Amino acid sequence: MEISEPLSELKDLNLINGKDGQDYIPRGFYLIQEETSYELLKGSIIINIKDLINSNRHSDSSRLNGCCGLDGCDGMNRVCLHDHEIGTEYSDCWRFHKVVLNPELVQLI
Repeated sequence: MEISEPLSELKDLNLINGKDGQDYIPRGFYLIQEETSYELLKGSIIINIKDLINSNRHSDSSRLNGCCGLDGCDGMNRVCLHDHEIGTEYSDCWRFHKVVLNPELVQLI
């Protein structure tokens, strides 16, 4: 099942927006995390929140913390329509807005 709109790999890294409360990556693109960092696994697929489809918020409310959106600090908070975890939405005011898909649970097609 597709969980995103059709996307192209983001080649121009100048389009990345590092401002809190705004889209980190433009709509219509994805980016592969090249190395493991504090919150991201190597190979994670980063997309714009508006490109995410066929998914819901996690049923475990302890994963849905944040003041204006989801802060993403409490584990994966997005699931597919069959309730399988797929990744983490970061949409709180103090975060870059993005969805990070777990490379062990989803794949590019």
